[in-house]
Amino acid sequence: MPEGHSIHRLARQFQDVFAGRMLEVSSPQGRFTAGAALLDRHELLEATAHGKQLFLRFDHGILLHVHLGLYGAWNFGGDESFRGASSIGAPRRIGERETFSHDAGAGSPGNSYAGPPEPVGAVRVRLVSENGWADLRGATTCAAITEAEAAAVLARLGPDPLHNRPGDREEFIRRLLRRKTAVGLLLMDQSIVAGIGNIYRAEVLFRQGVDPWTPGSSLNAETGGRLWDDTVAAMSDGVRDGRIVTTPSALWSGGNAEALDGDAHFVYKRQGQPCRRCGEAVGMAEIGARKLYWCPGCQD
Repeated sequence: MPEGHSIHRLARQFQDVFAGRMLEVSSPQGRFTAGAALLDRHELLEATAHGKQLFLRFDHGILLHVHLGLYGAWNFGGDESFRGASSIGAPRRIGERETFSHDAGAGSPGNSYAGPPEPVGAVRVRLVSENGWADLRGATTCAAITEAEAAAVLARLGPDPLHNRPGDREEFIRRLLRRKTAVGLLLMDQSIVAGIGNIYRAEVLFRQGVDPWTPGSSLNAETGGRLWDDTVAAMSDGVRDGRIVTTPSALWSGGNAEALDGDAHFVYKRQGQPCRRCGEAVGMAEIGARKLYWCPGCQD
């Protein structure tokens, strides 16, 4: 599932290429026909993200709410003014790279733009401006909602480290420490903190030396604060880079300028391999129906 940094990058992309423009909205697949009709030929005012939730706010008070889930992805294309990643979402590789297109119609210099291509596959919603298009496939949630409904969604979520607003750190610590559930589960609970997925969960717990099975109520405020601060730093790097890299450049192979996928993480999907710090084999276990990766030596 795309983690919070990808959704914030999506919001930035929508803001850059669609904000202030009247959009034609349709549902080639047919599953979002009624919702598309509510949004069609209205101006997009703002694109925002909170955790893994994307909100596109239109000029008549209706929002497009999207949660990509495990299989959702957006594809983009357009003329030379329409810049950005051509695909953000599933499927994900270990390095969490977004894919970029240099084909005609995807914003490449010297190519004429003749409008969006024929829809390919099950396109739930298509947004079209005079300069480009965006197609959504496979999302868990795709809904036209009111401001009140959007507020209700946000009220169910914990603070987002990529907003890091005043009081967010303290609220995260409060929510974390009041629960007896294992911290490895709590970091994936979007009502505790919004935006963390399996990779950030594993990597932040490792970097802070926290045992994933420690109950939240057994942590102290100092440890909770370190988890928040490291999450802010790691996810901010993800927004900047368009992928999740949690290791320092000193650990990258052959002096590369960027991390190869195999060098990008400390523990995620490295079960059985030696820990980059202590040499003990990285472990993997099922927790909350998801795979958890950790170092038994560093996180004891």
